[in-house]
Amino acid sequence: MLLTINIGNSSLRFGLFNNNYNLKCNCSWIINSNPHRSLDEYILLFRNIYQQYGIISKLVKNIVIGSVVPPLTNIVEESLYEIHKIRPIIVDRYSYSPIKHYSHQLGTDLYANAIAAYTLYKNNTTLVVDFGTALSLTCVDEYGFLQGVIIAPGVNGSLSALIRNTAQLSQIELKKPSRILGQYTEECIQSGIIYGYLSMVEGLINRINKELKKNCFVIATGGLSHIYTSLTKKIHIKDKLHTIKGLKILFHWNNKNIE
Repeated sequence: MLLTINIGNSSLRFGLFNNNYNLKCNCSWIINSNPHRSLDEYILLFRNIYQQYGIISKLVKNIVIGSVVPPLTNIVEESLYEIHKIRPIIVDRYSYSPIKHYSHQLGTDLYANAIAAYTLYKNNTTLVVDFGTALSLTCVDEYGFLQGVIIAPGVNGSLSALIRNTAQLSQIELKKPSRILGQYTEECIQSGIIYGYLSMVEGLINRINKELKKNCFVIATGGLSHIYTSLTKKIHIKDKLHTIKGLKILFHWNNKNIE
């Protein structure tokens, strides 16, 4: 089996796949990013998760990591090596793939989003809306050219900043409010965060379609994608595993290139 890990600023997403080119994920889980965990703590945590999901570590034959958090990359790599005795492959924007781009600052997660979009929906100009630590929109055309990226503050970050910097506010549950115009403080904030971000995403999709003079096929991914996808017709598919599918595709492209 192939173990994929996407290391983000807020969380680590894991996916377990067969070693062939099938993109069906057998098992997936997520843990919070914590740069203060020791090597031994990560080893124990991973072993406990394997036990919880019934994963037999010796069946994992390959490991691929994509990371936008360099301090976490090495400790996760070393902890997995201690468990599997396999040296993980680290992929980044310089990894071999059919995606054509001109940026030297493209995050691995955005790169993985682009290659998964191109591979899975290659007859379309595709836009990936990632509701992660940051809100990102990554556009790739049917020829594999990266058209560009938009990055905005993430939903959770904006909500946390509002609560942290406002007196007399407790934790707000992130869910769709019963009405647009709130009556109570919690409803008011929920409306601003949910419908405010929804309006931004819909507006950006409209502007991108206008700039490209075509309607993009839109995929939503990331931890909060389920909240927003149900509220708009601008998003065509929700796939929370889209990024780790991209990491699996990058793994196969680079193995092919090495061989």
